[in-house]
Formats: sequence, structure tokens, C-alpha cells
Amino acid sequence: MINPGVFLGVLVQLALLGTLDAVTGLGPLGWLAGAAYGLAVGGFLTYGLNRSTARSLGPADAVTLARSGLVGCVTALVVDTAGREIVAMVVIASVALALDAVDGQVARRTGTASPLGARFDMEVDAYLILILSVVVAQSLGPWVLTIGAMRYVFVAASRLWPWLNTPLPPSMARKTVAAVQGIVLVVVASTILPLWAGFVVTLGALALLTWSFGRDTWWLLEQHAFTAAPA
Repeated sequence: MINPGVFLGVLVQLALLGTLDAVTGLGPLGWLAGAAYGLAVGGFLTYGLNRSTARSLGPADAVTLARSGLVGCVTALVVDTAGREIVAMVVIASVALALDAVDGQVARRTGTASPLGARFDMEVDAYLILILSVVVAQSLGPWVLTIGAMRYVFVAASRLWPWLNTPLPPSMARKTVAAVQGIVLVVVASTILPLWAGFVVTLGALALLTWSFGRDTWWLLEQHAFTAAPA
């Protein structure tokens, strides 16, 4: 049975799509993409709640769910207009990125941080970066998709090498690099930078992301080698 909070989140997603339709004239493809995203998020949260000790979403999860609704709108715009509604997309994505700093604070201040909430927050971040990389790739080339795909490649690799699933220690550098990706992609997507400048900053963001994943992978490899070494 679907959780009432999750069900409300799906309804909010549909309401946001309706508002977006009234403003930009969202077409059938946009509606389909946005609704499919909302249902997928609902399924993810329902599955997560059923497997966790929590039976409802916390206040921080509600913030992340609202942010997820905005990401669903970005998805709808990208699929429906191939990123042509630049102003609307940039504004919505910027708000979603700004709210990323809110849900963590809410979780800490209310003492409601949870593994499910942290995973939900991370998945919303990763997906927003993926969809923004699709937009920027249209002007800079398919290599930009590497930014959006990198985390998913890492997750796929962890299926082959389970030691990649070892929990990583907290890192401000990792959080900063992740935040930079979203900011850079939104700025470049807005077209306020010349094409050459957009290329340079996006390449720099990719270099930072590669360094961050490389550093974490090396740390995980060292931990795996240490635990696998005979006593």
C-alpha cells in the first residue's frame, strides 16, 4: 500500500506539471515524461519505506520530495521542448539546486536523518545532473553526458565489484564537487556564457568530478586490499 506522503508527492508532481503546462504549453511528451518520473519516484520511496524501519516520510524527506517535483518539471521541459524553454528550465533547476542545501539542514535540526532520506537526496541530485548534462550536450557535444553518467557507471561497476559499496567517509570536497556540477550545468544551459567559456567551465567541472570519483575509488580499493590481505 502506498504511503499517504508518497501519494501526496505524486499528486504534487502532477499539479506542478499542470502549472508548467499553463505557463509554457507542455505537450503530451512532456506530460508523459514528467508523470513517469513522478511515478518512478513514488515507487522508489514506497519500496524504500517497506524495507526500512520508518513508516512515513520525515520533514527533510518532504523538502526533498518537493525538490524532486521540480526535477520532474525539468525532465518534462527537456523531453517536450529539447531544452528550448531555457528560461523556465533554468529557473526551476536553480530552485531545485538551492533547495538541496535545505533538506540536509532540516534533517539535522529535527534529528530525522535516515539512510532512505540520504539515498533519496542523492538520487535526486544525480538525476538532475544527468538531465542537465543532456541539455548542455546539445550545444557542447556528447562528451558532456559523461558528467551525468559517471555516478550510474560507478553504481553499475559496484555490481561487479561489491567492495565499491563500502561506505565512504564524509567529505566536504565530495559535496562541493557535486554542487559545482549542478551550478556549472545550469549556468552553461542558460547560454549567458559564450560557447568557448561554457566549454572551458564544463570541462573543468568534468575534471573535478573525475578527480572526486577517482579519489574515492582509490580509497575503496585500498580498504578492499587491506581487508583482503591475510593476517
